[in-house]
Amino acid sequence: MRITHKVDYGVRAMVALGRAQVSQPGVPVKRDVLSSGEGIPAAYLDDILRLLRTSGLARSHRGPDGGWSLGRPAADITVADIIRVLDGPLASVRGIRPHELADDGVAQPLVSLWVAVRASLRTVLEHVTVADLAAGTLPSVITDALVDPDAWRSR
Repeated sequence: MRITHKVDYGVRAMVALGRAQVSQPGVPVKRDVLSSGEGIPAAYLDDILRLLRTSGLARSHRGPDGGWSLGRPAADITVADIIRVLDGPLASVRGIRPHELADDGVAQPLVSLWVAVRASLRTVLEHVTVADLAAGTLPSVITDALVDPDAWRSR
């Protein structure tokens, strides 16, 4: 899986909003603070925040004390939610969702392979929340996978 700049920046922005929600509840974060704090180009961040707002994951607040906040509790927003908003489905093959590949003439076991890849991505991305990342922790289902030294090896 390739993580795009848009997803990386989106996750970082949402985690920053999650941290702000804990440190200063009810106080929106200015776009410029998010941009400089996370090293995200401001114009690009505007596009990302707009998509996140449209989906309900982020909320904008107008006025001199305005800015951005999470659209729902940090514990209810997964990394998978952010990816789907910014980049679409977690896994697709030529733009087709894995379970629909058979309709496109793809034979088994390839269909099952790509469905399993999607399930594997879900195992991680649907279990890690903005709250986890804002707290600097990961669920045990994720940390257990990191014990294997092979997880850290590049191939």
